[in-house]
Amino acid sequence: MSAVVLAPAVSSHSSYLAFDFGTRRIGVASGNSLIGHATALRTVEAGAGALDAIGKLVAEWRPDALVVGVPCHPDGVAHANTRRARRFASELRSRCGLPVHEVDERYSTTEARTTSRGDLDAASAAIILDQFLRERSMPEPLAP
Repeated sequence: MSAVVLAPAVSSHSSYLAFDFGTRRIGVASGNSLIGHATALRTVEAGAGALDAIGKLVAEWRPDALVVGVPCHPDGVAHANTRRARRFASELRSRCGLPVHEVDERYSTTEARTTSRGDLDAASAAIILDQFLRERSMPEPLAP
C-alpha cells in the first residue's frame, strides 16, 4: 500500500483595501474575495498627510491588493477627477508596492447617498469594492 501525498492547501482568497478618492476626502473600505463583501472603514482627509495615513492602514490591514474607484462621465468620457484618481492609483502603486486595480465608479456616491447612513465616503469605497468583488467572481465566458 502506497502513501497518499497531499499537496499543501493554497489560499484562493485575497484581501483588499479600496479607496473612493476625492480632493477633500478619501473613503476607505476593506473586504476579501472569500466572503465577497466589503465593509466601510473610515475616511482620510485628502492633502499632505493622506498618503502617510493610507500607508498606516495598508500596514495594519496587510491587503493583497488595492482598489481605486475611477470616475467618468455617464458616457464613459474621462474628466479632471478621472485623471486625479488615476494619479492617486499610481502613487499608491509606487508607494505601497501592491497591485492596484482601477474600477469604474460613476455612480458609487449616488448609491451611497441612497443606501447609507453614516460615513458617505467610506460607504462609497465599500460600494466600489463590492462591485470589484462581484466582477472578479463572475466566470470567464467560454470561447466558441
